[in-house]
Amino acid sequence: MTNQVKIFDTTLRDGEQALSASLSAKDKLQIALALERLGVDIIEAGFPVSSPGDFASVQMIAQQVKNATVCGLARAVKADIDACGQALQVAEQFRIHTFIATSDIHVNAKLRKSQDEVVEMAVAAVKHACRYTDDVEFSCEDAGRTHIDYLCRMVEAAIDAGASTINIPDTVGYTTPTEFGGIITQLFERVPNIDKATISVHCHNDLGLAVANSLAAVEAGARQVESTINGIGERAGNCALEEIAMILQTRQSMLGLSTNINATEISRTSKLVSQLCNMPVQANKAVVGANAFSHSSGIHQDGVLKAQNTYEIMTPESVGINKNNLNLTSRSGRHVIRHRLQELGYSDTDYDLEAIYTSFVQLADTKGTVYDYDLEALLFFDKQKHESAFYKLSYLQATSGHEIIPSATVRLQVGDTLVTRSATGNGPVNAAYEAIMDILGHQDIEIVDFTLDSKGEGADALAQVSVIAQYKNRRFHGRGLATDIVEAGVNALIYVLNNTHVADQIDQHRQQQDSVAGIK
Repeated sequence: MTNQVKIFDTTLRDGEQALSASLSAKDKLQIALALERLGVDIIEAGFPVSSPGDFASVQMIAQQVKNATVCGLARAVKADIDACGQALQVAEQFRIHTFIATSDIHVNAKLRKSQDEVVEMAVAAVKHACRYTDDVEFSCEDAGRTHIDYLCRMVEAAIDAGASTINIPDTVGYTTPTEFGGIITQLFERVPNIDKATISVHCHNDLGLAVANSLAAVEAGARQVESTINGIGERAGNCALEEIAMILQTRQSMLGLSTNINATEISRTSKLVSQLCNMPVQANKAVVGANAFSHSSGIHQDGVLKAQNTYEIMTPESVGINKNNLNLTSRSGRHVIRHRLQELGYSDTDYDLEAIYTSFVQLADTKGTVYDYDLEALLFFDKQKHESAFYKLSYLQATSGHEIIPSATVRLQVGDTLVTRSATGNGPVNAAYEAIMDILGHQDIEIVDFTLDSKGEGADALAQVSVIAQYKNRRFHGRGLATDIVEAGVNALIYVLNNTHVADQIDQHRQQQDSVAGIK
């Protein structure tokens, strides 16, 4: 048996399902490329049949990711599998992941079929998926609560049908490590063709045991772990990729197992996912939390100063947490910015140096010293700002104060037209939003959540605003970053507007296609 454990990432599928607002296609692509850089073996990019947007984003990721296998999820339904095959056929290497429930409670209450019928559906689904690729994964949903005799029967049938990976999910996070490891052990002992497939596990964290159960399964012979960045996902989330990867790396001498994960990319990928998904990482989170490498106790501090490994079993550098070595100010030149970005792991093709330098100088003039986290934030938000967008901020002025009615003037570029409006509100952000809504003709957009956070430390930290808006029964998430809170809030709303504009275009295109199909 191989000692290599494959890391299957489902941040863009299981993780995204749990978000209050869907990610845009560009957000998903950015995360996928970060996962590729991290060294993930398989990226589950989405559920193509679920919506035209998900189909398009899976296809986009399949086109651009070259060093990882791109995967799509499908129920044991022909239409789902066809959608996966069509979306993924542009990829250099892809996988179709099909599933059906196997526990009595799911078979009887949800599927309302006999066990024999469910086996037939699973076999038919695997065989149909094999028409598109020989890399087919089959999952026994709720395997943790499935009777072992039936689970063995289902696994054997799926392998015979052509599945090269069999996934055993603890879908509701019910089992304990000893119990779950025992299920994997029994499969290896009782399924005669088990050697023809890789055994995978997908553990949820409802009882806080997702990582422990995944580790127990790996020790029992599983060689693929399904996980998400920061452990995000349905309900209490999934096995955290960064945790299982660092367990296997830190305890390699005991476990004798390894992965392809480039651990120095962990911190950056965690921050990216947290930012794009609008899901802060708790301070005491293992590996990537703000306190993961902090020492408050005097005894601990003394020990670390004398020997770092007295209280650190892994170093901050091992997961990509870098320290500032250069003071970046408005007097720093382009070559310093390029050098610092190279140290942070970015290549020249990842950014436009002139654009990032212009934004850097403006920020440095405002706050003095620019830190690594500032530079990475500028890199991301400058990409958003310079990408072609229908709505762009051209001018903003806001006024507020004691006994002054808050007001704002906003000029937006709407397509090729510049439109200016002024408005008052109960605060400067509200006034700016009222002006924007006036420009839009008061479209039916409702702000359902507005979150202000700081990007950095101290009084000169950048303001980061996250907005969730309701539009046509869908939720859209926007982010804005600036030294000024009002500007950050306006940028976040403009981000939302550009996403709603794209959504409208997709809807119009689909209506036109439906109309043409109706004529035919």
